[in-house]
Amino acid sequence: MFEAVVFYVFATILLLAAVTVIVSRNPVHAALFLVLAFFTASAIWLLLRAEFLAITLVLVYVGAVMVLFLFVVMMLDINLEQLREGFWQYLPIGALVAGLMAAEMAAVLINRWTGLANPAKVQPADYSNTKELGRLIYTDYAYAFEIAAVILLVAIIAAIALTLRRRKDTRSQDPSQQVRARREDRVRLVSMPAEQDK
Repeated sequence: MFEAVVFYVFATILLLAAVTVIVSRNPVHAALFLVLAFFTASAIWLLLRAEFLAITLVLVYVGAVMVLFLFVVMMLDINLEQLREGFWQYLPIGALVAGLMAAEMAAVLINRWTGLANPAKVQPADYSNTKELGRLIYTDYAYAFEIAAVILLVAIIAAIALTLRRRKDTRSQDPSQQVRARREDRVRLVSMPAEQDK
């Protein structure tokens, strides 16, 4: 009973944080609410006794990906008005995808409550979910794991390319031009007659 109450508390916080990520006007606030969503999702993983996935979610997504996202959001000059204009345009598609996901989750819950799903197996005392996860990733899901790695590599390259773009309003120094500077180009001696005090 206590575990169910804790689950519903974390699930409610997760849903509220996810909705706030979508409707937040400030990208930095949206990123911080996404961090809250990741933390509550890791707590739900802990309730499912998947400790490795919970720690990985906090370390990888909160510790690395979200920090990188915050840096990119702060470095790029994001036009907030343009972001707000596209929100209502994609709302029907987003609502359709959200409806499909809600239907899938409802189907999973109905199967669990009606008993049609497979009953949970009792694991032995020396069972390690980390070992089982590693075995599945590198055997059954090896191609999906490699595709995910390639997608992450493309995302890293795209983030670097976005930060290295040239803008008209930024000033930069050219060291080779500074080294080629001569005294004649920088200093000009002007001969002026001396002024006399009146």
